[in-house]
Amino acid sequence: MKQGDPTHHRPWRMIERRNSRKIWVGDVAVGGDAPITVQSMTNTLTSDAKATIAQIKELEEAGADIVRVSCPDEDSSAALKKIVREVNVPIVADIHFHYKRGIEAAENGAACLRINPGNIGSKERVAEVIKAAKDNNCSIRVGVNAGSLERDLLEQYGEPCPEAMVESALRHIQILEDHDFFNFKISCKASDVFLAVAAYQQLAEACDYPLHVGITEAGGLRTGTIKSSIGMGNLLWAGIGDTIRVSLSADPVEEIKAGFDILKSLGLRHRGVNVISCPSCARQQFQVIETVQKLEERLAHITTPMSVSIIGCVVNGPGEALMTDIGLTGGGSGTHQIYIDGEKANRFHEGDQTIADYIVEMVEEKAKTMEVGNA
Repeated sequence: MKQGDPTHHRPWRMIERRNSRKIWVGDVAVGGDAPITVQSMTNTLTSDAKATIAQIKELEEAGADIVRVSCPDEDSSAALKKIVREVNVPIVADIHFHYKRGIEAAENGAACLRINPGNIGSKERVAEVIKAAKDNNCSIRVGVNAGSLERDLLEQYGEPCPEAMVESALRHIQILEDHDFFNFKISCKASDVFLAVAAYQQLAEACDYPLHVGITEAGGLRTGTIKSSIGMGNLLWAGIGDTIRVSLSADPVEEIKAGFDILKSLGLRHRGVNVISCPSCARQQFQVIETVQKLEERLAHITTPMSVSIIGCVVNGPGEALMTDIGLTGGGSGTHQIYIDGEKANRFHEGDQTIADYIVEMVEEKAKTMEVGNA
């Protein structure tokens, strides 16, 4: 076993996940010993089934485990019948205010309903939605959000705070439990990183249901990814979180990429190529930044877990290469040292082939070998 193998015993890297119940969203397990799942949400009109299916397929290709769609009207919940037939991932129906949309979504094939029992209406209406979920083997996500807390809680606490959010979540949990329904997960989101993290920490201690983790309305691609990484990273490092969504004002595919990158950085999921590269400096023996940009684009289709180090000079290159599946360390006169599984393999001289071309070939070949070995 090479030093860089993800399974190599390094106790200082071990994350002990919180003990949670396991539920099912369609055929995808959430919680318990199941892998942490990565979600996103479509931004098409759900009533436009063709456009929604196309976007879901893009998300599937990026690795999405679960996809949510909004069902604000009857046309949207009706479109679920066609959507569910054409896609491979379980679909979560986002329901707000109108209880009939929840019933329709469950009957039309949704694997999960995202609801806030407090805004569905009367106890009788909540009971009808829960019955529809039971009858159609549909799970539920209780979605608490700092921006839409109950009026009495805001009056009691004066503002959105962790205690108010957790009390709201526990109220909704009680409603479901009173109806003998336990196939649910909970989210407790806020756009403020400190508020969200504190709420999830308190909720994790208050119950053992699986938690859907995210920083809501995080922002655009760059700032939203940073905020999400800080907040979700803190929680995941502490073992809190069974399924995640990175909420970005960007192409939903970017949410899936960011989600997997967060999990990869913590060693919690391994999908695709993890490129380790230096920022470049005057010592670089090739154009590191340009090379890495090309590699990230051209290796995006690889799903086999693999690590690749691209280091511009010999200062850190050999050491990083010991920890990766494939490594390249920059050398003089356009000749660079190649490492495979932490061992020196050969030297590559730039000529008819660029570094990017050469590394892509190596990664694709190694991916085939690893897939055969795992078959």
